[in-house]
Amino acid sequence: MSSPAIITTSFFFFVFFFFYISSLPLILTQTTVLQPLNVAEIERVNPKLPPRSFTLTTSKKFEGSSDLIHLRYHMGPVLSSSPINIYVIWYGRWSKPHKSLIRDFLNSISDAKAPSPSVSEWWRTASLYTDQTGANVSRSVLIAGEYSDAKYSHGQHLTRLSIQEVIASAARSASFPVDHKNGMYLVLTSHDVTMQDFCRAVCGFHYFTFPSMVGYTMPYAWVGQSGKQCPEVCAYPFALPGYMGHGGPGELRPPNGETGVDGMVSVIGHELAEVVSNPLINAWYAGEDPTAPTEIGDLCEGLYGSGGGGGYIGQVMRDREGKTFNMNGKGGRKFLVQWIWNPNLKACSGPNSVD
Repeated sequence: MSSPAIITTSFFFFVFFFFYISSLPLILTQTTVLQPLNVAEIERVNPKLPPRSFTLTTSKKFEGSSDLIHLRYHMGPVLSSSPINIYVIWYGRWSKPHKSLIRDFLNSISDAKAPSPSVSEWWRTASLYTDQTGANVSRSVLIAGEYSDAKYSHGQHLTRLSIQEVIASAARSASFPVDHKNGMYLVLTSHDVTMQDFCRAVCGFHYFTFPSMVGYTMPYAWVGQSGKQCPEVCAYPFALPGYMGHGGPGELRPPNGETGVDGMVSVIGHELAEVVSNPLINAWYAGEDPTAPTEIGDLCEGLYGSGGGGGYIGQVMRDREGKTFNMNGKGGRKFLVQWIWNPNLKACSGPNSVD
């Protein structure tokens, strides 16, 4: 159902163990200034690279691959109509720079002009998924409407059920159309809003609205801003838990200087990929239980580049200021976004692959 973008305690222990024995410190400079892309100033790094004696796979081309994974199609719809209309609901107090950063990521999905590796190229993997008619997930994504609820009309603590009340209120106030064919809601909560299971079990989730609460059925995703509450969980690898602070590399520098929001961008990408490929929880997922499906983002949790797996994020890029990223976006933006499952390769893939 939902895709908990969360690093569990056992996962952190695994990563910390190999950091300790391999002694691979990562030294990063500090700056928050956004610079234009200059290929000559970019280096490829694998900050979480395992020791040479530790072999993840005989082929680096199949990060995350396994014969035990059976992603199946369950005959439900995908979001194939073009464009996919996203109706953004900003819940809580949001600054203009933070809104701009997230908008730039969403607008980058359809921006074919960004240099490779790009967000648009990353989305091509999501577009490989089809419905029973053979129609692919649309490559075109549009911010079709926005609504800001800065007064916390449903309080500062939300639940999986009350999020539907937030959507219903926003849809009425903003006069969003009932866009069954190609629409979805994206609910983004500010750093001072708590959510049921947030930081403990989820960083984001997706589902669909109930007619009894919203008036109709439409897919939605929720993602929280974790910068104040749990950056070490939901903004990893831009923040690390305290027990990982000895003997291993430090946290990575976020590409736009915003630990909470840069981390949020990757969770948004994770959830969007799952919404479009499994909008009503009856399309693409692994496992037999539709109430707890393993989806195309879940299968690649923590993977950002070639050579990743087993707790290592893989090879990414770093600019001269130490900012780490793996994709280019609209207007010179850079992002670090996790890979998603490729149904053709039967493995995780992304545009920054060097295999």
